Amino acid sequence: MRMLLRISIPVEAGNAAAKAGTLGSTVERILADLKPEAAYFYADDEGQRAGSIVFDMKDTSQIPAIAEPWFLAFNAKVSVRPIMNPQDLATAVPSIGQAVKQFGS
Repeated sequence: MRMLLRISIPVEAGNAAAKAGTLGSTVERILADLKPEAAYFYADDEGQRAGSIVFDMKDTSQIPAIAEPWFLAFNAKVSVRPIMNPQDLATAVPSIGQAVKQFGS
């Protein structure tokens, strides 16, 4: 299932990793294990280092393996949620229509 992982690294933890020279290499190691479809990094609305990472999750039992590296390496906040691309949404259209028939008024 296509998932969106959002991470937010506290400034202090990110600065410590940057000063130690490990920020980039640690992110690279985590991403190498995750094998994302896409990964984007930016400063979030709270001024923290952040990322949005799209990846495939085969089973929910993978959640700890996905989240723990960010928790442990950076004390990061992590959220994981299922997402759809345009093709997924097109496939879902019939079920949306069915929901409208059953519950829309």
